[in-house]
Amino acid sequence: DRIHLAMTLDCNYLRGTMAAVQSILHNSGCPENVVFHFLWLRFDQDIKTSIKTTFPYLNFKLYRFDSNLVQGKISKSIREALDEPLNYARIYLADIIPTYVKRIIYLDSDLVVVDDIEKLWRVDLQDKVLAAPEYCQANFTQYFNDNFWSDPELAKVFKGRDRGKNPCYFNTGVMVLDVEKWRQRGYLQKLEEWMAVQKQKRIYHLGSLPPFLLVFAGNIKAVDHSWNQHGLGGDNIEGKCRSLHPGAISLLHWSGKGKPW
Repeated sequence: DRIHLAMTLDCNYLRGTMAAVQSILHNSGCPENVVFHFLWLRFDQDIKTSIKTTFPYLNFKLYRFDSNLVQGKISKSIREALDEPLNYARIYLADIIPTYVKRIIYLDSDLVVVDDIEKLWRVDLQDKVLAAPEYCQANFTQYFNDNFWSDPELAKVFKGRDRGKNPCYFNTGVMVLDVEKWRQRGYLQKLEEWMAVQKQKRIYHLGSLPPFLLVFAGNIKAVDHSWNQHGLGGDNIEGKCRSLHPGAISLLHWSGKGKPW
């Protein structure tokens, strides 16, 4: 009956992580069943103490993410925060957490949950490896540059999935993962292969998101959009704040530059 959640720990995002954890516990029908798996780059006693004093009964485990895993594999993106090694930890999650964990929810540290997380946990993956809210009207030309679309071998990756340049987009800040199938089917290698292509040909500008789209777009289990009201905190300087998706909201995600803290 345990619900396994994974998040990263970074001193710059600690307030966001604390708010996310509090919101999950507050809205959970059975908070004692929730287990948090935190990934961090290096041991930080202050962070560990903050978690223990704020949530004395929290069931959590800490894992070190070895930045050497992405050494030489990260290409500069349009936002400096996206270039941090910890931003790529989700790609290696299945190899870091214990093998007894068969399913896990990955959450970014800039969100607030306003519904019972068990509803998301119980999604029927139907033999899919990944579940997330899906957006099939997205224009993929903004996620991949001309180096990608002008190469026939690369561009055909999305052919047959949906509608050519309009396959279904999903945000990697909220994902339900069948980590057992992930391990069995070698998805880490598939993602790393695209990271290698990026280093050689520069086919995108957005950090760790595009490899997920290249591997999974059009082949995930779609869940209700209420579980990732993303795009909040858009670039306020340029007036790019995004309108909310219509309908009920289960999770608010400040995936833009502006964070609540």
